[in-house]
Amino acid sequence: MRQRPRLGLAGFATVVAWVGTFVYATFYTGLDAVAGIAAGTAVEHAGETASLGPVKRPLYDTGEVLGQAGAYALIGAIAATAVALLPKHGARILPGTLVLLAAGWSFVDSHIFWPRGVWTMLAFALGFALLHWGAAGSAPTGGADVLSRHRTGDHGMGG
Repeated sequence: MRQRPRLGLAGFATVVAWVGTFVYATFYTGLDAVAGIAAGTAVEHAGETASLGPVKRPLYDTGEVLGQAGAYALIGAIAATAVALLPKHGARILPGTLVLLAAGWSFVDSHIFWPRGVWTMLAFALGFALLHWGAAGSAPTGGADVLSRHRTGDHGMGG
């Protein structure tokens, strides 16, 4: 996923994965900034007799929208990563992808909160480990792989 993407579906999926991870990082950081930093600062500076609900609720609601957008972008990035890696690594990437998709779906509304959010984070760790393992193996053998190497000029001569 670090190399310059080539033309074709896998290259397009690589770019979609990059964009999805950028959107996730941006929006999820927005959640932390708005619901964490801004809400904490607003509450800290509210008067002692102020009702805190009206002060913090709009910030929490905005943070929730940002976090959900980021989580959905992460799910999209996971799916795009699978599409990008599948031609080269075959079915070996599917276990990690499935665990990551399930974790991503749980992440939409569990975030990191106990108990489900903690299990979601552990599922992410397992999913990323499985995906790394699946992508670390050599490319699958077979006619489709030979054909794709021939089209791209990679004839198995190294490099």
